[in-house]
Amino acid sequence: MAFLQAATRNFSLLFFGCLLFHLAGTWTLPLVDRDEPRFAEASREMIERGDYIIPYFNNQYRFDKPPLTYWFQVVSYRLFGQTDFAARFPTAVAASLTALIIFAWGRRIESVRLGLWAAIVFTLCLQTILHAKAAVADMWLVLFVTLAHWAGYELLRDLLGSKQPGAALNADDGRKWWWIFYLALAFAFLAKGPAGWVPLGTIAATRFFLPQEKLNRRFLFVAGYVVVLAIIALWGIPAVYSTHGKFLWVGIVRQVLGRTVGTMQGHGGTSILSALATLPFYFVTIFVSFFPWSIKLPWLTRRLWKDRDAIDSYLIAGTGVIFVLFTIVKTKLPHYILPAFPLLSLLLVRHWFAAGLSQRRLRNWAIAMGSVCFAIALIAPPLLAPLFPSVELFKKSRDALKPEMDFGSVAYEEPTLVWYFRSRVHGYLYHNRVNNRDALPLQPRQVKAFLEKPGAHFVIMPTALANQLYPTLPEGWQKFSTRGIHFSKGRQVDLTLILKRS
Repeated sequence: MAFLQAATRNFSLLFFGCLLFHLAGTWTLPLVDRDEPRFAEASREMIERGDYIIPYFNNQYRFDKPPLTYWFQVVSYRLFGQTDFAARFPTAVAASLTALIIFAWGRRIESVRLGLWAAIVFTLCLQTILHAKAAVADMWLVLFVTLAHWAGYELLRDLLGSKQPGAALNADDGRKWWWIFYLALAFAFLAKGPAGWVPLGTIAATRFFLPQEKLNRRFLFVAGYVVVLAIIALWGIPAVYSTHGKFLWVGIVRQVLGRTVGTMQGHGGTSILSALATLPFYFVTIFVSFFPWSIKLPWLTRRLWKDRDAIDSYLIAGTGVIFVLFTIVKTKLPHYILPAFPLLSLLLVRHWFAAGLSQRRLRNWAIAMGSVCFAIALIAPPLLAPLFPSVELFKKSRDALKPEMDFGSVAYEEPTLVWYFRSRVHGYLYHNRVNNRDALPLQPRQVKAFLEKPGAHFVIMPTALANQLYPTLPEGWQKFSTRGIHFSKGRQVDLTLILKRS
């Protein structure tokens, strides 16, 4: 009983400590970049439509990601309202649950100390800190990939030479971990698509250091694939059917294969030479992404080269598969290798203690990183918030907005406009329809016709264009202006909103 109470206390303290750390500042920082408002708005439109199968953004299909993140955001909106904080809350939960999995896995590998410090290392690396505060899908992917890696370890535990009690795999444990492994793969797919299946590559890679073992006896791959596909099909078949196959073609073929053979949204090289030049991308960016712990990666590499056991080999295999996979993919972003960070954290802490390095030094690094990042999370957002033009325009104009309004924008096509302004109006950001397929933004020559048609409207445009088109506003119209930074493009903007009440 005392053991269970201590374990419950440790898990609770770790979870709520991580959750509070990741949530710090999320209520004062506006949604950043383009992905956060797209996820947040798509979840809101799920609620408005009562359609929890097909995501929409701005009244158009959003095929970029499967629905799991949207579903969690919908639950969060029910609890906290449709706010920036609520959009980010599920991500912080996912990051905190990942820390719990690392803690529990580390205990099974070796000790409570290994599990706790590996969870802390993962929580306090730079890329985790950034993405645990973002309203995107990556942390749910990391959570279920880590769970699948742990389950795969448990199915191989006796073969990997674990010296912990209960290392032998009995029938009941085998069935339990088999189900966990394949359920985790299914939910990883629902989080971010086929990238969630990298643990299968890890299991395949164990053939290099367990060549004599018949893995199919433990993993029953065919039956497992059936389970995974059956779970995905509960959502996938209705999604494909109701979109006449578009979800499969755009969401899988274009988004997955497109990122593999070409670049998307400007990330990665556009030629063979540039693609070759970016092959070391993750081997360089990891020194920033995994900071401050990346300082010890050269030391860890040398140590593993000379001295490693089968457990190390399993963790290395998982890390290597992720690095190789995303190195091959032409579209590259630093956070794509986040699923490798739990494995790296376990490897680093395991060898830190095996080498007799000081726990005090580990603690000091953790305190320094945690304190600095926590302080920045509380201080920086209120200072940065006035620089977000979409938010500032919304704050200035919201008392003049009416639910029946529709709106457009010129030379500033940002998803944040949809997220913030649709919290007050029911219309969508206007686009021209071309061939029933392409959607083009409002053009400068169309602004007057758009504003002067019957009904209430507003348009957001560069201030210079607004002054050119309307040096004097018609009676009853209103104008609101602001300056800020277009963060997704890294440039300053000067915007004006012109509003016609009726």
